[in-house]
Amino acid sequence: MTLRLPFLCFALPICLFSVNSFSQSDMKASSNPFLVGSNIVVDYAKVTSQNVENYAGHTIYEVTKMVAAIKKQKTATFSTVFGAMDEIKNKMGTTSNNCFMLYWVSTDAAIREKGLASYQLLDSLGTVIYSDKEIYDKMIVFKKSASYEILKGNKKILVDDMIEGFERSGVNLSTEKLAEYKNLTKEIGELSSAYSTNMNSSKEILTLDEKGADGLPESFKANYKTAEGTRATGELSGAKYEIPIINATSDPVLSNASSETTRKAYYIKFYNRAADKNIAILDQMVKKRDELAKLMGHQTYAAYALVPKMAGNPKNVWDFLNDLISRSKEKAKNDVALLEIEKKVALTNQEVKLEPWDVAFYKNQIIKKQYQINNEELREYFPMEGCLKGMMDIYQKLLGLEFKKVTNPSVWNDDVEMYEVYESGKLKGRFYLDLFPRPNKESWFYGVNIVSGKGKEIPVSMLLGNFTKPTKTAPSLLSQKELKTLFHEFGHIMNMMSYHGEFSSQQESKADFTEAMSQIFENWILDYGIVSSFAKNYKTGEVLPKATFEKMLQSKKVGSGLGAIQMLQRCLFDMNLYDKYNAENPTPTDAIWQETNKQLDVMDFYAQTHYQANWIHVNTHPVYMYGYLWSEVYAMDMFTQFEKNGLLDTKTGIRYRELILANGTQKDILKAVEEFLGRPSDNKAYIKSLGL
Repeated sequence: MTLRLPFLCFALPICLFSVNSFSQSDMKASSNPFLVGSNIVVDYAKVTSQNVENYAGHTIYEVTKMVAAIKKQKTATFSTVFGAMDEIKNKMGTTSNNCFMLYWVSTDAAIREKGLASYQLLDSLGTVIYSDKEIYDKMIVFKKSASYEILKGNKKILVDDMIEGFERSGVNLSTEKLAEYKNLTKEIGELSSAYSTNMNSSKEILTLDEKGADGLPESFKANYKTAEGTRATGELSGAKYEIPIINATSDPVLSNASSETTRKAYYIKFYNRAADKNIAILDQMVKKRDELAKLMGHQTYAAYALVPKMAGNPKNVWDFLNDLISRSKEKAKNDVALLEIEKKVALTNQEVKLEPWDVAFYKNQIIKKQYQINNEELREYFPMEGCLKGMMDIYQKLLGLEFKKVTNPSVWNDDVEMYEVYESGKLKGRFYLDLFPRPNKESWFYGVNIVSGKGKEIPVSMLLGNFTKPTKTAPSLLSQKELKTLFHEFGHIMNMMSYHGEFSSQQESKADFTEAMSQIFENWILDYGIVSSFAKNYKTGEVLPKATFEKMLQSKKVGSGLGAIQMLQRCLFDMNLYDKYNAENPTPTDAIWQETNKQLDVMDFYAQTHYQANWIHVNTHPVYMYGYLWSEVYAMDMFTQFEKNGLLDTKTGIRYRELILANGTQKDILKAVEEFLGRPSDNKAYIKSLGL
């Protein structure tokens, strides 16, 4: 998943942002690690909370002057208006990205606090600027001029997109309604931040005795063992385990715990994180997003949010999802029946039914029995260090790049690594790897953009992960799900490293195409020749046997229909939440989940839980879930070129990098895909990939 920072407007007049909002002495590079020249590495280890605050203040001061310069221009030209606005966006974007990134990853509470506050302040200025009628009027003057008529290519796209951005930010609203727009976006931003903070600061623990921990991998248990328990008599009563309820422990527990009591307790805790606070926050956030959409002339927030995306409108999304539901439902029902039979046989009880906390466990049991695959033992072939090196070797060969690890980098945590990217000996970009969970860190997986890389600027990004941590006795060992996530998220990093366009505003692609550029790389781990190049047992050095790999591929069919339906349920919830909202009689979000269960008619996925309280997408990425499936249509179609030419064919890889990864919105996406394919895009490869 790639990070897109939403506007969080605070309705402050631009005149309030002044040089007095930061320390003059801190403007010097020597006193603030952020205030360095272009392409100079930020000394993150030395950053203080005051540095963050002053960095934002300095940017606000500089941007305020840049805005004033645009307004002073007597003639509206491309460079004096649109080029200048792109410079403003780039400066504010880099600062916002740094501030928000540190809010997510810093171990210092004061830095996290200042990071969020500074990000919000910058976004307040952004919304003020993007609803500035004086700047907008200059844009319209230019669009009506002869100079606009002769514009071509990415410059024309930039002008049209920037004008649309202003219009979507309320620039044409009356004074009264614009104030309402700003207030709504301010409130939405505050709610979104509170939701994220609640989710990331959750410290739920599941305490187990030896019986409750039965079935869990020994290495996993060793990592969370606290002490030998004691009875009142002083006799030992067995070990105790304290399992943190985080993404990294979810799969090991739900796939392996023999006790249904343990699985149920973990499942309920996991999907109830922050529910005591975030259900009410989500209710308010959805309400205010609906109000904002109606203020902007749209019937629903989904209709408003889809305008700049490939799908364009809710009907196209609903049609797309309903088609996939019809293709997936029969296989999903068969999967439920198969898993339920497995449970009945295991418990010798024909009365039991399959529960949502059973799905991963009994799927794992079938895979063990029918395919002789033990997913926990397979981890030994996938140590993080070996997977990282193998993956990077593949990306370097394929895309014509070279990665060099930086020794002793200045970073925000000792676990973080830094790399430089080269092409033909020339420095092309930098990226950071922050791979493991820790308290108060953002708990999801992201490719995070820091510096866009416009013109001669070098792009900078960060892979934020929460993979299984190393233990005292073993390195980080990846599950197949984590390996897929690693290849996917690193694809986002390569997308960011590839951009070298003229304008920062055109770095990001359409939101419902973005995932395609990283989803495509998931296909490489389905090829034995690729996987065997790095999948080696960390104890013995044995290469993953081909027979084992073939069984792994076959086992992926187990529960595939149910997995598709679970994804579709999230898509339906997202769309129902933002496209079916009734302001006069809002449907409780729990009821929406229950309704999607009825609509899908496969099984009850939602018992005693509140998934919507700890789900990043409905918070920071509303009307986004369908995009994973929408993007996959293009990902699978583009992959056909690598199937034809070779998975390590550098020529095809460089064409992909230049035509697709480096494109952003410089060229119409469908035209870029068509140029890469040599034909119009279609969904044949995607339909085949479903295997339903």
